[in-house]
Amino acid sequence: MKKQKEIISAINNLIETLKDGQEGFKQAAEGVKDPQLKALFNDYSHQRSRFATQLQSQAQSLGEPEPETSSTATGALHRAWINLKSAVTRGDDHAILAECERGEDSAVEAYREAVDSNLSTPVRDIVSRQYAEIKNAHDRIKHLRDTTK
Repeated sequence: MKKQKEIISAINNLIETLKDGQEGFKQAAEGVKDPQLKALFNDYSHQRSRFATQLQSQAQSLGEPEPETSSTATGALHRAWINLKSAVTRGDDHAILAECERGEDSAVEAYREAVDSNLSTPVRDIVSRQYAEIKNAHDRIKHLRDTTK
């Protein structure tokens, strides 16, 4: 029972992280000028929503009647910073990419911790697949940031 609660807690932490990313990417998409970046950020926002839904289902299957549905307070501050940065820099795509990379650093770390924790096999498989995609998104954003100056 204790292990199950720990797994549910890990899942809920990831759901919060995913909701942070979902909202952060949505706001980043609104702040950039480049249509390709806008589309990429919208895709990542939708991806994070799908990932959160998958993990909410896992939490429910483990007996959690109400899995996490919201983002963290830190995430709200992060999104507000994107808004501020976007307004101050008048939609400077490089600055927004840099801030998105910071957010992705947090997501990669949250997933790394979850993968290294004591997850059950079906949850670990889902989290591992999501982790690979989160790392790919981070690396792509970092590359775009480095080439958009």
